[in-house]
Amino acid sequence: MFIKSVKLDTAEDLRQFMYLAMQTPEDVGVHTADGKIADAKSILGLMSLDYTKPVKVVTEDSHFVKKIGKWIVEE
Repeated sequence: MFIKSVKLDTAEDLRQFMYLAMQTPEDVGVHTADGKIADAKSILGLMSLDYTKPVKVVTEDSHFVKKIGKWIVEE
């Protein structure tokens, strides 16, 4: 399992992130610091989260983790 912190700053970042998530057959979860969880393949779920702070991405797909590298941040 891979858990990475990512920072999505713009609506375009969010769109690209969701597009990449939809390419993987694995589940991709997005977790906020206040305990909310969304499916990365759901636009409504993603838009309901707060992105002022980095969010955690949880997946089993190492290829997806490589594709989102530009958004990964260290905490």
